[in-house]
Amino acid sequence: MKTNLAFRMSAMALAFATPMAFATNGYFTHGVGSHNKAQAGAGLASPSQAIDAANNPASAILVDDQTNASLSIFSPRRSYTASASMAQGNGGAFSIMTQGELDSGSEYFPLPAISKKWMWGDDSALAFSFYGRGGMNSDWKGGAAAFDPDGPGPAPVMTMPGTFGMGDTGVDLMQAFVELAWAKKVSDTFAIGVAPVVVIQAFEAKGLEAFTGYTKTFAANAAQGGAPANSLTGNGHDMSTGIGFKFGANWQVSDSVSLAFAHQTEIGMSEFDDYSDLFAEGGAFDIPSSTRVGVSFQATPALTIHLDGESIGYSDIGSVGNSGLNIYACPTAAIPVPKDLESCLGGNNGAGFGWDDMSVVKLGFTYNAGDTTYRAGFSKGDQPIQPSEVLFNILAPGVIEQHISFGMGKKLSNDREWGFSLMHAPEKSVKGGSMFDPTQTIELKMHQFELEFYYTW
Repeated sequence: MKTNLAFRMSAMALAFATPMAFATNGYFTHGVGSHNKAQAGAGLASPSQAIDAANNPASAILVDDQTNASLSIFSPRRSYTASASMAQGNGGAFSIMTQGELDSGSEYFPLPAISKKWMWGDDSALAFSFYGRGGMNSDWKGGAAAFDPDGPGPAPVMTMPGTFGMGDTGVDLMQAFVELAWAKKVSDTFAIGVAPVVVIQAFEAKGLEAFTGYTKTFAANAAQGGAPANSLTGNGHDMSTGIGFKFGANWQVSDSVSLAFAHQTEIGMSEFDDYSDLFAEGGAFDIPSSTRVGVSFQATPALTIHLDGESIGYSDIGSVGNSGLNIYACPTAAIPVPKDLESCLGGNNGAGFGWDDMSVVKLGFTYNAGDTTYRAGFSKGDQPIQPSEVLFNILAPGVIEQHISFGMGKKLSNDREWGFSLMHAPEKSVKGGSMFDPTQTIELKMHQFELEFYYTW
């Protein structure tokens, strides 16, 4: 019966999954669960709701039997500005003709999550969780590309801003995570847990036709005039799946201090076959590993202070971590460097977004005032995009570094509770030169808001 319940909940959660856009800590969410988000993602060592098993599987044995459901409205505000170009598309330069600042569309995204915990024996528990995230989301409006008649070749000069090729440009990534955590109390003060993590991804890219000549498919046949890169752009949403593992521990050191550790393995995903000419390794887009640690200190009977750290291994994922500058080594690139077919788009060393690993420090506060709990938090990390990588990151401008959050929860009768969290990520920008037009600079900007409501029963 428990298995059937988990299956029904999973099916219901997937049915409610909607397009989503995150670019908070890179493209990882700043927290999972409304109460966790209200503390800027801090509180790993002090679980209080079933959804905490998605942060640390060991939490499943430490919270009450309950069900959580939440819905947020997430609003990322993204823009970029390209300076005037002296090249204007001449000499093989790929110039973006943009007037002023261009804002991305698609600014509001509904995001559901659900979790349920139940005991399994005297000292073990299970917790089912579903939640979503995405990240590589942008929607730049544009028009048809024109060609400079005085140029040496088909270097596109855009008649409308925001495009690399023909018409609208952008990408959309959706990720759904389904977990079933098992946790056990090893002693009165120490708990461990493990969870398989099933991931379903959907991805779409549009408006990237201008990069056809830099794909492995085209370059491998350049002597015969090239071959069409049919798996580069404009193929609608493609799906990929994968499974990984998450494990963790929680130690109640004393009446006032608790420690926690959690690690999620890198998750190998099936390839996006419809975009094998875009992503490195023939369409691979794996999930990077992440490690979290946390300490919670009960300063007074009402106030608990949380300090957490998180590290995300973006650089280990070729499609995300490979430098966009790798494209210079593609045989069709007119740059005097050693050539390698695998450095073309779609190759094993194909150009990516050039993201560095990311480390985040999170500080949170929980204040219990009878039936009402107040929460607040602040997090700080170094965003993963270097100034030299701004051109490709027009598609995925994940430049946020700080989160400021607040929330509250209100206990009702019959062990029920409702609450909300509110997050603001202040504007951050990154500015650098365009790799295809050294006379042009590009500045990426982003700020964010999120409002989430939850109900527990």
